[in-house]
Amino acid sequence: MNRIVFVVGMPGSGKSIASDEFAKHGFSFLRFGQIVLDLVKKRGLRPGEESEKLIREELRKKHGMAAMALLNISKCDELLKASNVVGDGLYSWSEYKLLKEKYGDKMHVVAVYAPPEIRYKRLSERKAENDPEMRFRPFSPEESKKRDYNEIEKVEKGGPIAMADFTIINMGTIEELKLKIKDILLQIL
Repeated sequence: MNRIVFVVGMPGSGKSIASDEFAKHGFSFLRFGQIVLDLVKKRGLRPGEESEKLIREELRKKHGMAAMALLNISKCDELLKASNVVGDGLYSWSEYKLLKEKYGDKMHVVAVYAPPEIRYKRLSERKAENDPEMRFRPFSPEESKKRDYNEIEKVEKGGPIAMADFTIINMGTIEELKLKIKDILLQIL
């Protein structure tokens, strides 16, 4: 039985690095937020918190708080036929409930946590060059704080973090994070 792992955390926590590590161990990769970035590009908007927030809110107004899961579920199903899957960026409590109902015991949630001070420093030091998918775009500390508040207050992000099957405290090196992912892999496979 193939497994599906969703990685959740606040911006700059290390979600994408954790997701990439699952992919290096044979998991098919699916980034939930890519839908938003693709629409930003398609509309010719400048990538950044304001344009991305606009698209996210538009999608949630149209599809409800489970929008990202609803728009990606057919991709998840298709990928699951062939392999384990890692979903980068589970966002809302509504998404969590929808996905848990659909995938049940095949689904695991990994929360990646780092304190705001560490995350904001990471986000401000990112370099956008050579990142066509805009996965590692930089944010100022002010943008980061604004995004945090929005994700907690309006996107229900705390629920999936609280209900995670595994929680990684990511305050160290990338290598330490990768070792923690390997430990989780041993438990779920």
